[in-house]
Amino acid sequence: MIDGPKSSGIGAANLTAAQKANLIYNEARGELSGRLWRAALGSAEDDQRAQSAPGQVTAGTAAEPIGLDRLLAMLDPAAPAVAATSAPGTPLTADEAPALPVGDDAVAAMQDGPNARYAGMLDAAAARSGIPASALAAIVDAEAAKGAGGTWQPYSRNPRSSAAGLGQFLSTSWEGEAERGGTWLNTTAQANGWLNAKGQVKSENRSALLALRYDPRASIEAVADYASANIEALRGSGLRIGGEVSEVARAAYLGHHLGLGDARRFLAGGLEPERARRLLNAQVGGADAERRIAKAGSAVTAHRAWLLDYVGRHVRPEKFG
Repeated sequence: MIDGPKSSGIGAANLTAAQKANLIYNEARGELSGRLWRAALGSAEDDQRAQSAPGQVTAGTAAEPIGLDRLLAMLDPAAPAVAATSAPGTPLTADEAPALPVGDDAVAAMQDGPNARYAGMLDAAAARSGIPASALAAIVDAEAAKGAGGTWQPYSRNPRSSAAGLGQFLSTSWEGEAERGGTWLNTTAQANGWLNAKGQVKSENRSALLALRYDPRASIEAVADYASANIEALRGSGLRIGGEVSEVARAAYLGHHLGLGDARRFLAGGLEPERARRLLNAQVGGADAERRIAKAGSAVTAHRAWLLDYVGRHVRPEKFG
């Protein structure tokens, strides 16, 4: 879902000099991290234009895999050195996967903003799932429809798909999370008697389950479980996802927005043209999608350019942590 400009909900006149400096730093760092993230992933258009000089290696080539955490470390002199990455395609083991800074206290970061009512839910979901609260907030902020002042709208529904609620879960994805053992939604569905003996959603309870997407807590908890599962699966596929919260948030968002299968194909540059066209159409509408495709030269290039730009600009955990 595409949203208009978002407001932080904090008046600059009420900030101290130190707070203003920190705000400027975070905004600049967030903008630059988005650019570096897009550069690290690259795009089909970038690949066509890129011409490496002798002895040079461009971001995204097999010669040197570059994670966003490594790039961001260059921006912060106080950041610890980032260990060298292994060869592409080598999955991280559970011991190798970097620990995530879960306790980033969304309550403190959001208390003056338009979505303060959700801060406690985000912190609880973070503590349970291991995904940082600011990363969860960034995913919701990129997905949810906005009201006045940037307020998240829990009853939002995408008119071009079945996506609904703060997390904009498709009906099939929501049912899948209810049937996947160990999730918050699975526990809730079991407690309500919505699953049969095989652990599948009963047809007579499907409407009640899907209506739960409009419950803010349920949606946030599901976002957390989905993010955790997608991060683990993407790492298992060989994708290097470091411990930087912005990198975790953006990788999790790609899994959330596209679904795991399409996220893997997208990151590998292997989406089929018709699939890319359908995905772009669902987000921007048919007329705009066709204009973008005509300008880019292909549906794959147009969709990739749109999504990389959207994620870089809208998935901003530094706004919440």
